[in-house]
Amino acid sequence: MSDKHDTKFYQEILDICLTAGRLMIEGGSEMYRVEDTMLRIARNAGAEDPRVFATPTCVFMSLNGGNLSQMKQVRDRNINLELVDRVNALSRQFAGKQIDLQQLKEKIVQVANAPSFPMWLQVVGAAILSATLMVLFMDNYDWVDFPGAALVGGVGFWAYCEFKKYTKVRFLSELIAAMVMGLLAVGLNWLDSQMIVDNILIGALMTLVPGLALTNALRDLFMGDLLSGIVRMCEAVLTALALGGGVGMILKFMGV
Repeated sequence: MSDKHDTKFYQEILDICLTAGRLMIEGGSEMYRVEDTMLRIARNAGAEDPRVFATPTCVFMSLNGGNLSQMKQVRDRNINLELVDRVNALSRQFAGKQIDLQQLKEKIVQVANAPSFPMWLQVVGAAILSATLMVLFMDNYDWVDFPGAALVGGVGFWAYCEFKKYTKVRFLSELIAAMVMGLLAVGLNWLDSQMIVDNILIGALMTLVPGLALTNALRDLFMGDLLSGIVRMCEAVLTALALGGGVGMILKFMGV
């Protein structure tokens, strides 16, 4: 790679930058951070006039004054800040000359192919989060509702992840998960009338509430990324409607 101005060299930079950008968007990063990371990699690799435009569903990049451009779609978006941090850290290591371009490429591929947290650990985390947030939001230390919120939150999160495998409509899986949570909460109330349905559901639903998505939407708007901010805001609102609608239908049907 002695000639740094040939198409092969630029194509390699494009592949690395676009993969890094896609991973960061999939992890829930803000758009300005995605663009900053991609530009950092391209400039430190010696690319001329790199240009980047990132949205929640697609990322575009051009090099060499626009003579070579490419885009990559983003189909799956989750909350994985560890993924964002690892990619951003690799870009800074490359900028600091700690690794070369080939090593950066290999490490980004490793990050892309690294297994996520096992399902059982995610479910346990959702259960713990549900129970503790129930206490935080309701200011209720009644230990009867504590295990109920943990059970409903864990099972509901598992249902969301499972239904997500069989549908491309994200909001449908959230709607079904909310309905499962509603059924479980009402069922627990029937088994033990001391369990309060509202307390259990408020804690359990927090595992799916798009708090980070809403925060990133506001940050994108404040940073001037109006398109990304509006898209993320709409996505967060639709998620909230799906969760509220799923629980509301169950409670209405059950007469609670």
